[in-house]
Amino acid sequence: MTASGEAAIGEELRARIDAEIARFPEKRGGLLGALHLVQAELGCVSLEASKELAAIFDVFPVEVVELVHFYNLFDTAPLGRHRVRVCTNLPCALAGANGLLRGLEEHLGIALGETTSDGRIHLGREECLGACGNAPMLRVDGVYHEDLDLASACAVLDALE
Repeated sequence: MTASGEAAIGEELRARIDAEIARFPEKRGGLLGALHLVQAELGCVSLEASKELAAIFDVFPVEVVELVHFYNLFDTAPLGRHRVRVCTNLPCALAGANGLLRGLEEHLGIALGETTSDGRIHLGREECLGACGNAPMLRVDGVYHEDLDLASACAVLDALE
């Protein structure tokens, strides 16, 4: 329950979670999909939502929280409308990712891990996005952008609503 006493997971979202559960022979098989649904609907997987998911899946809340913290696809608090992640693993770093990241910080007027004042963009980093041959790269809301320089990366971000 939220501070106002309402459930974090509403009826419509619960119906979509139930449909996800139905896809698997074991109820627990739908948990990862349910986390994606909650993240997409609520913008994060809050502690309250984690507790509600635990009740739905008949698991301990810590089991849900562990999944949320293990995968970098989930946030525990709302971030910007767009999540921008720059790959900084060795191949991307050798191709200029660290300079790209510094340039994006300057372009957006924020530091790594921050959200723009208008709430539009949250800037983060990834250890590896798995497209080393097309470095440097970034991921915006799940979409990969490769072979970037600062100008092309800024153009991607400037095109975001």
